[in-house]
Amino acid sequence: ERGELELYYQPQVETQTAAVVGAEALLRWNHPELGLVPPMRFIPVAEEMNIIDELGKWTLTQACRQLKSFHSKNLKLPMVTVNISALQFKPELIDYVAAALKESGASASQLQLELQESVAMKDLGESIRILNGLKALGVSLCIDNFGTGYSPLGYLNHFPLDTIKVDRSFLVKS
Repeated sequence: ERGELELYYQPQVETQTAAVVGAEALLRWNHPELGLVPPMRFIPVAEEMNIIDELGKWTLTQACRQLKSFHSKNLKLPMVTVNISALQFKPELIDYVAAALKESGASASQLQLELQESVAMKDLGESIRILNGLKALGVSLCIDNFGTGYSPLGYLNHFPLDTIKVDRSFLVKS
C-alpha cells in the first residue's frame, strides 16, 4: 500500500557465451527506516499473516509489466523468472498468471515460474493438474533445489518442466 516493494533482477547468464538468457525477479522490501529488508525476513511473516497471495500477485503482475516495458524500450530480455510460494501453488494460480499476462501484454513464452521441489511433490495429482494448466498458458516451468526432498528422479517424468535446478549440495564438495 505504501509502495515500498521493489523487484530486483538477477541476471541468468549462459556460461559458455556470457550471454544474458534471462533474469530472476527478486522481491525486496525497501522500508523507510530499516532500509532494504531481505526476503528471508519478510516472506515467512507474509506467509504467517496470510498475505503471501497478495505479495505473489503483485510480484507476478509487476514482473510481467516490467518485462513488457523492457521490450518496449528495446531491452531484449529473453525470459523473466518469478518464484512461486508453496502457499500460492493452488489451482487459482493459473488464473492469476493468465490475468497478469493479459493485463500487461507480456508474452507467456518469456515468463518462467519457479517452485521448490517440495511444493510439487506434496500432492502429485493436484500438482500435475496445476502445472499442466500453467503450461497450457505457454509459460515455462522450473523446479528449484531438486534433490533436497529425496524425491525419486523418475517423478520428474510426470511434470511438464522446462528447467530443473539441482540443489547446490550436489555440486559442492564438503
